[in-house]
Amino acid sequence: MKKSKKSQKGVTSKDKNKGMGKEKEREKKSSSLESGSYNYKMFSFFNRKFKINEVEPPSDVNKAFSLFTEDGSTHMTAEQLRRFMAVHQCEVSTRLEDAQNIIEQVVNRRHHITKFARHTLNIEDFFYFLLSDDLNGPIRTQVHHDMSAPLSHYFIYTGHNSYLTGNQLSSDCSEVPIIKALQNGVRVIELDLWPSKDEILVLHGRTLTTPVSFIQCLTSIKEYAFVSSPYPVIITLEDHLTPELQAKAADMITQTFETMLYYPESDLTEFPSPESLKYRIMISTKPPKEYLEVRSKDASEDESSPKDDSDASESDQEDEDFKSLQAGVSGYKRLITIHAGKPKGSLKTALKEVTDQVRRLSLSEHQLEKLASSHGLDIVRFTQRNILRVYPKGTRVTSSNYKPTIGWMHGAQMVAFNMQGYGKSLWLMHGMFRANGGCGYVIKPDILTRSADELFDPKATLLPVQKTLKVKIYMGDGWRLDFKHTHFDAYSPPDFYTKIFIVGVPADEAKKKTKIIEDDWCPVWDEEFSFPLTVPELALLRIEVREYDISEKDDFGGQTCLPVPELRTGFRSVPLHDKKGVKHKNVRLLMRFEFV
Repeated sequence: MKKSKKSQKGVTSKDKNKGMGKEKEREKKSSSLESGSYNYKMFSFFNRKFKINEVEPPSDVNKAFSLFTEDGSTHMTAEQLRRFMAVHQCEVSTRLEDAQNIIEQVVNRRHHITKFARHTLNIEDFFYFLLSDDLNGPIRTQVHHDMSAPLSHYFIYTGHNSYLTGNQLSSDCSEVPIIKALQNGVRVIELDLWPSKDEILVLHGRTLTTPVSFIQCLTSIKEYAFVSSPYPVIITLEDHLTPELQAKAADMITQTFETMLYYPESDLTEFPSPESLKYRIMISTKPPKEYLEVRSKDASEDESSPKDDSDASESDQEDEDFKSLQAGVSGYKRLITIHAGKPKGSLKTALKEVTDQVRRLSLSEHQLEKLASSHGLDIVRFTQRNILRVYPKGTRVTSSNYKPTIGWMHGAQMVAFNMQGYGKSLWLMHGMFRANGGCGYVIKPDILTRSADELFDPKATLLPVQKTLKVKIYMGDGWRLDFKHTHFDAYSPPDFYTKIFIVGVPADEAKKKTKIIEDDWCPVWDEEFSFPLTVPELALLRIEVREYDISEKDDFGGQTCLPVPELRTGFRSVPLHDKKGVKHKNVRLLMRFEFV
């Protein structure tokens, strides 16, 4: 019977001080391929010793090595490695110099030999290369999408209430989560602006959240906007300011960003491209025109009314004040590149309304679900020229998130998420924006941008299978380097299994699960699964490793999510991340991907 588990905890400072340090322990283990053993205490008075099995190349890896060395040689040359990369891994652009560079890096890492000493790989070196995610990762790490299309043709990495450190009701507001979001590639930052006497504060209004100053947020955005991506940052403002403070906000924005700030001379009839907006910052909010219209009307009425001489000087001063205020607010309006606002009529009417100017419309997740059930095609049509932003419903006070796929299926560019927590929905968001080199902009598939008479219907269920993704999971390794040996179980090595999900249009969603490998830090599953896909362009592959526990909830062993269109075929090293999306240093899976 499976033994009880200890609760899942990280390595404490006390643990680090016991025995040898963590780095020395890693040096002792050094290679993920070496064998060893662990002792586990039972009932505090006797030990159980478990051998750590040596990680060996799967039979498919041995076969590939033999096939591409041809003559049965025990070493693979650079030319043979180049052919393996081109033929088996489908990396046809691999040059001989690239293969030589891989060999040099592997030999240096494994044997600490200078790059001139050996120019071939043995089977262990070859296996090491396949397990190195920086040399053999599952997706491309460079920007490779066409970046010259209008902004409306891209999914954009979008944050919600980007200043919050925790829940929506009582957490602190800070520039720190804004900085983290930008460092992680987020391209849309949301700020809620509220007046406080003559100051502008950023906070979640009508809650107990503690504020942060607007200028502090702007300064942080300026400093960190392009540390992870050169493509444009969009600041969406939820504006609750007086006209005087709107003018002040305009001054702060222009003085902070200077030439980084982009705004057009007139309202846009088509959005510019990410490529044309590199290293630029844009503002998106509702123009303050309603206020100006009312004040203009009041001014007209005052001018037509008879005035006493005694009121003349006072009226003149009021006129001057109004003109100054109007100029300030007009300056604020001028900075808005992406115009937002609520429709004058119903949402259904707004989706169908045809105008010369492009704009942004915001819907809650609940509003989108309701509209999608009856007006899905109208949403898709709207998002071909305009931008749709979807945000979490108000009851998500813990900063949880919704499933993002319904927004993406309908072409919504800004699926806004709370970035400060974790969970399966946020893992999907991370997965989507690992695409295109993690630059924060992912071009929408052709099915969402093609002509009106060929509109993609997200509700369609009888779609033909376009391709089948075959996923083979060979093995996993690295947990013993990143975790204490009692992290998963106090009395024995872990019992790992893997769950694999396809997330996308309803017809494509699927879940598979490997067998459980008992008492092994380096589990070998060697199982293959097939996933027929009707809309592979919108599919995500979510992978989660769990450690089986018969008496409690299974422990978490790592996760990742990968965009299916970006998967590189052949053997791939797939790194796993913790619950918050932080990549583990050593934990990874050896997998193989194939499209048929």
